Amino acid sequence: MERKLFRSGGGWGLFINSTILKLLKIDPEKDKVEYIVENDTLKIKKVNTEEK
Repeated sequence: MERKLFRSGGGWGLFINSTILKLLKIDPEKDKVEYIVENDTLKIKKVNTEEK
């Protein structure tokens, strides 16, 4: 799936399809995500805020 970036304030943003959010079990209103760059690849994952 290809997406275009959009201008947001002083940076750039990326829309994430609601289907992808559901697959990753991410609620954009209360969950946080972490992003990592590895070998020219951007990885986005949900941050687990539950304490063990």
